[in-house]
Amino acid sequence: MKSTENYSEQIERLKKETESADTIIIGAGAGMSASAGLTYSGERFKKYFSDFQQKYGITDMYSGGFYPFGTLEEFWAWWSRHIFINRYDTRAGSPYRDLLKLVQDKDYFVITTNVDHQFQLVGFDKHRLFYTQGDYGLWQCSKPCHNKTYDNETAVRKMVQEQKDMKIPSELIPRCPVCGKPMTMNLRCDDTFVQDEGWYSAANHYDDFIRRHKNLKLLFLELGVGGNTPVIIKYPFLKMTTENPNAVYACINSGEAFCTNEISDRSICLNADIGRVISDLLQNHIAVA
Repeated sequence: MKSTENYSEQIERLKKETESADTIIIGAGAGMSASAGLTYSGERFKKYFSDFQQKYGITDMYSGGFYPFGTLEEFWAWWSRHIFINRYDTRAGSPYRDLLKLVQDKDYFVITTNVDHQFQLVGFDKHRLFYTQGDYGLWQCSKPCHNKTYDNETAVRKMVQEQKDMKIPSELIPRCPVCGKPMTMNLRCDDTFVQDEGWYSAANHYDDFIRRHKNLKLLFLELGVGGNTPVIIKYPFLKMTTENPNAVYACINSGEAFCTNEISDRSICLNADIGRVISDLLQNHIAVA
């Protein structure tokens, strides 16, 4: 179900709910980072990957991550550049900065499918964050032979610096220190994804937070969650709102904001840019759209 209220009415409702909620549980997806300028297609893709586009026909960063490169030298030329521009050579986007201003004095927790480190980069408490799908800044064994991840910043920067003709030097190919197999990204794309000690710790913190707050006046604030993995954020948020009469569900997603009929009277659906909405929530005066 989609809302029939106009933009200013929805903003006013969401502002009141944000201020009155005992706890805010934030669920963030790819739309959050897209609003922050971390887009995977268009001009940004062409700026950094025009050579890959010309040679391989790759049209965006997402699909490029699944391209069957013929050699590990090409594979790591792509991925080192991808990781570098989205994880290390970037600033915290304004929607993330504004969101922190909005919730920093509240009791909050963040669950996100994003892997670009933006929440930590802007200063969110890492003990209130659960990155469910991995982190561009981590590698794991491709096999995997053990459940451990490794920081990759030094290696990635070296690959970016030394790659030539869309290949890295063979000696820079990262290999597992335990079994010698090639390393790969710690990103959930199949059943080889490594859930390391840090992942389980964050998952336990999130589960405990939900358990301790489930009967309070909650605001489930869903930001830019698409249809790829709704079972991680959207479906649980809808379910928990349905089960708790004191909870409110807010969905901000340009073109994809909706709720279920069961909670329509306790939902706010904003088909608008996330950055704009969060910025407006911080203002005393809300301009009429």
